[in-house]
Amino acid sequence: MRTLEFPSAVRTPRPRERRRIDDLLKVVPGQAEREGNLFSSKLRPFVYCGNEYRIPKFVFVGPPGGDSYARVGLFGGIHGDEEAGSIALAELLRRLHEEPAIALGLELIIFPVCNPTGYEDNTRWSRSGADLNREFWLGSREPEVALIEEQLEGLRFDGIISLHADDTSNGVYGYAGGDVLTRNLLEPALVAAEAHLPRNRTSLIDGWNAQEGIIEDFFDGVLSAPPGQSPLPFEIILETPQLADIRAQVDAHLAALLAIFRASRTLRAHAANI
Repeated sequence: MRTLEFPSAVRTPRPRERRRIDDLLKVVPGQAEREGNLFSSKLRPFVYCGNEYRIPKFVFVGPPGGDSYARVGLFGGIHGDEEAGSIALAELLRRLHEEPAIALGLELIIFPVCNPTGYEDNTRWSRSGADLNREFWLGSREPEVALIEEQLEGLRFDGIISLHADDTSNGVYGYAGGDVLTRNLLEPALVAAEAHLPRNRTSLIDGWNAQEGIIEDFFDGVLSAPPGQSPLPFEIILETPQLADIRAQVDAHLAALLAIFRASRTLRAHAANI
């Protein structure tokens, strides 16, 4: 197994800021042994200044639901200080273990912490100083980006969901990209999230035009499907207000994810009958 070396400049956090990924993943049942419908793996290691890091990966295969499975990638913690999404994905793994039918007809590939050094340091950036969510498909030298791009290219997801938090927003909102039906998944997700946090209904969010909390443009370099992938997957970025209570953010993310799973089953059932 090849280790990626990346001896770049390092941001050194204060010791009190450090967090442990292992602590986050303690809620995952039995550390997801490679058996049954839930198992874990890790992407190959990369090194910052002599310290080895890995991006954790979990796979959950739900009960059969139709003729084929839809493969959905869920990504959290690409910005290390946006902890709610990482917590939500760890808790989702526990929920899936207890209630497999949540993922009926779905193969979920879950990456709770895409920026391990940023998560440890509680910073938006990786320890190299890069905003990883501006680096995808642009020839990046950041090892985290290269590893996740390999997953995106190899797995060719039917759907991609990224969980984020925005410290300038007073409510939940989302970006809809990829397949033209993505808005039909994002709207019920925002409705479900509103049980825990208000929706941001302003006409301008994060510099983009928005309608009822939905934006249909992306920044360059965000985590997304490989250029030219066909058919297009649905692509959703969910944003909670980062200054809100962390528990409310986690609950909003979880509610939104469950709503997307339900809505995707409905859309696939309708497509099968056309």
